[in-house]
Amino acid sequence: MERRIVICTPTGQDASLTSRVFRSVGIGCMVCRDTGELLEQLPRGAGALLLAEEVISGAAMRPLAEYVASQPTWSDLPILLLTRSGADSLDVRRAVDRLGNVTLMERPVRTIALISAARSAIRARERQYQVRDADQRKDEFLATLAHELRNPLAPIRTSMGILKHLHPDSDPVTRLRNVVDRQVTHLTRLVDDLLDVARITSGKVVLKKDRITLQSVVNHAIEISSSSMEAKKHRLDVNGTESDYLLNADHARLVQSVANLLVNAAKFTPPQGHIVLATQVRGDTVTFSVRDNGIGLEPVSLTRIFDLFAQTPVPGEAPTGLGIGLSLARQFAEMHGGKLHVVSEGLGRGSEFVLTLPVVVEQKQGPLRPEVAVIAPAVSGRLRKVLVVDDNVDAADTLGALLGMDGFAVSTAYDGVAAVAQARAVAPDIVVMDIGMPGMDGYDAARLIRQQPGGNRILLIALTGWGQSADRKRASEAGFDHHLVKPVDYELLVKCLQPPPAERVAQRA
Repeated sequence: MERRIVICTPTGQDASLTSRVFRSVGIGCMVCRDTGELLEQLPRGAGALLLAEEVISGAAMRPLAEYVASQPTWSDLPILLLTRSGADSLDVRRAVDRLGNVTLMERPVRTIALISAARSAIRARERQYQVRDADQRKDEFLATLAHELRNPLAPIRTSMGILKHLHPDSDPVTRLRNVVDRQVTHLTRLVDDLLDVARITSGKVVLKKDRITLQSVVNHAIEISSSSMEAKKHRLDVNGTESDYLLNADHARLVQSVANLLVNAAKFTPPQGHIVLATQVRGDTVTFSVRDNGIGLEPVSLTRIFDLFAQTPVPGEAPTGLGIGLSLARQFAEMHGGKLHVVSEGLGRGSEFVLTLPVVVEQKQGPLRPEVAVIAPAVSGRLRKVLVVDDNVDAADTLGALLGMDGFAVSTAYDGVAAVAQARAVAPDIVVMDIGMPGMDGYDAARLIRQQPGGNRILLIALTGWGQSADRKRASEAGFDHHLVKPVDYELLVKCLQPPPAERVAQRA
């Protein structure tokens, strides 16, 4: 934690006298000879700044204001500003407006007043550091919580896949499997929303824009929200454009936003209600609108509904959900340069959420081709060998059983050391491995497997509850070809069960 006071008073004796006073009472400080040195020191951190009025009257005012504006949400850097006695200049008023946490001190300043102001600034800064540390602990807790929740979800989802294989024509089993699938999907979405809140508040969300189709966004959003519609027997009408369009957007975030609007409409619409999803393209702007005939909104709720953790009560029902879906949808819209707003004529008269995004690239020509998962259990007439590694025995065994039903030769290991030994013994084509194992974790196990004879040709897939960007980077550095987050969609895993490109194998050699 940086507690030093950075001093910049380029003229007179203020700097030497002030630094001497601070050091005499144990307050750390650093003197900058000019504004250039001040601007160099700012990125290194400061408990507070002590500036003379002539500093903010010069060219340093603009970069100072930009630095203050770019602070993280927890930071409000205290600035002690020495002004001329009795002065109320335009520069001082501008500093108060643009620099935020400014304390004015008229010259000549009494020693005790200077010491008191400095100690108050440092105490305030320490409270900010406590907020920062609490935010970091919260983010770490949410990441750990997501990991712990995803671990049991993985074998539950995989077990449902096994039931599908064993009883493909059993209606009771199909109904039971659909219930479990819907609940696993719902819980997974709640976990992902919690993590997104933590990432956004800490500035860790970066959009991964790519060329995607408008129709794929609509299809995936409907698929995600379908369980909420089916549970209350809603009728969903989809009104789209006659042609498909290419968008330059983050597919996952855009799908999540539209799905959140549909789930919200289903939640606040009585059973057997009517929901309409409409899309429209004008120029470079696509508009998604979700209209329902549900409970509607009071005027006071039209803006408050987008606040984080805001809950709108449903008459006759207990509060449900986390109150973060609409907040995330609006923030993702703004990150794309768009906006999200809601209109409602009042209680009992339904609502309409309108999402507009300037992301249209061009009209897409030709019919859409659905993606088909291709499974490749055999190579050159032999079964492909898969090693499944997870310290959660249920997760390893159920995934191994499902892969075995699809024609793979499967072996399992339940810790990193055993995984390295098993890889040496059976020479697998594919290793699907958890990361967060006790003792030797998945990263170290992957590195050792790569070092074994023939290790460069093995397809390594990380299947883990840790899903942040830093985790994906670490997995790649450890030698994994893919990084999948639990509970993974089995069809997505199947798509990854292809040999790595020859050029990637050559790069490892």
